[in-house]
Amino acid sequence: MRWWLVGFVGLAIVGAVAAWGAPKLAGRLAPIKVGLLHSRTGPMKISEESMVEAELLAIEEINAQGGLLGGRLIEPVIADGRSDWPTFAREAERLIETENVNVIFGCWTSASRKSVKPVVEQHHHLLFYPMAYEGLEESPSIIYTGAAPNQQVIPAVKWSYDHMKARRYFLAGSDYVWPHAVNAIARDYIGSLGATVAGEEYVLYGSTQVDDLVAAIKRERPDVVISTVVGDTNLAFYRKLAEAGIGPREVPVISFSIAEDELRHMPARDLVGDYAAWNYFQSIDSETNREFVRKFKARWGSDRVTSDVMVAAYNSVWLWAQAVAEADKTEIAAVHKAVVRQSLSAPEGIISVDASTEHTWRPVYIGRIRGDGQFDIVWTSDKAVRPIPFPTTRPRSEWESFLDELYHTWGGWGNTGTVATRARSSPPAAPSPPPGTRPSPAAKPGSTPARKGSPAPAPAPSSKSSSTPTRPTTATPGKSAAWRRSGSAGAGAGVAVRRTYSPPR
Repeated sequence: MRWWLVGFVGLAIVGAVAAWGAPKLAGRLAPIKVGLLHSRTGPMKISEESMVEAELLAIEEINAQGGLLGGRLIEPVIADGRSDWPTFAREAERLIETENVNVIFGCWTSASRKSVKPVVEQHHHLLFYPMAYEGLEESPSIIYTGAAPNQQVIPAVKWSYDHMKARRYFLAGSDYVWPHAVNAIARDYIGSLGATVAGEEYVLYGSTQVDDLVAAIKRERPDVVISTVVGDTNLAFYRKLAEAGIGPREVPVISFSIAEDELRHMPARDLVGDYAAWNYFQSIDSETNREFVRKFKARWGSDRVTSDVMVAAYNSVWLWAQAVAEADKTEIAAVHKAVVRQSLSAPEGIISVDASTEHTWRPVYIGRIRGDGQFDIVWTSDKAVRPIPFPTTRPRSEWESFLDELYHTWGGWGNTGTVATRARSSPPAAPSPPPGTRPSPAAKPGSTPARKGSPAPAPAPSSKSSSTPTRPTTATPGKSAAWRRSGSAGAGAGVAVRRTYSPPR
């Protein structure tokens, strides 16, 4: 892999090149149009709007340095996915066909990405996806700059097993593809450790009816809750946990969707002492990160915070810009070929695009929520971890069959509430090892050997002592619409009408 040390120097050099060969428009250099496709309305606005701001910051920085290809400025075209998966697909089509963008940076939920995926593939276009996700996917048209499962899910489970001595887990999620897939991966790994899953429940995407979910957690009293609850549902979920007296000292929650930006909209007292696993926290102590935080606050407000998805979105624009500079053109195939050679000194540390998977090498961090809405980092991989999109606990064909089953059950990439949530049960987890045996090396986080010249894989998380204060109690009303692994359905499930849609082909 060819390493670009920081990359900014290369862009500055290219920006100084004469512009005699660049396209012109009305006597000036034609801009390079890029699409920013995120939810600016609906339940995912809480998580996605700041991604647009981070992408705009990177674009403004590049333009301030003279743009690309001898002075061509980047022109963002912003589209609203409206927290609606079919809308994401339609907007991607519009950005490509009508707006003629050169690249799309976008999506948060896996359902939105999976809806956009066939669009960009059909047009041989390019999407940068800046969100931690379930893996189980590779695409000739997508660069994945968030975490693969071995860069978030597996290290978090292993850390909780070692540090918290967790042996009984509860899996809580929103009812669409990402939580179901993440929980299947977590089940496999939990089983390989000889631990058990005490319960698994889902709440309809965007719903605030979490009573049944919280009641199940209270009834089961697991050692740890692994949460893939997303969007506005998190506000109700954590408030209801507090009302039920379920504090982090007794039942800590490790979230894969709560970060600093979400905490701005939530009462911190309900979450202090719970955890999250990401590839970045604002509290990372490095000069590169401090400079990024300073620039973001200067642009968007001194009261603002930074988070993993924002950094991944910011990194995505810079990685693409470096690839344009190396290719010396905006032609999509040439840029795509160049992007797999890019590395960046990013706020979280050195990152690079993996040429074999087109995912990104990133470091891993586990943080404990503080009262000020920031995180104390309790564990880090120290170095970037090689992405492994398909966990080795099952053959790739089984993972693909698992996803097909989800899609055909829902008629899409998530339960819209028109399908009985009890209609599907997860495939069995990978067999647990016999008592007294160790899990196979393939199941350990960061166990894949590094290639020569690449960042080292993460070591298995080790225990560190930390206190976990009790969550105080507050009240919130609501009922639950949840799927249970036992097969019973919560309120609102079991609707007879089933709406179906297929991604554009």
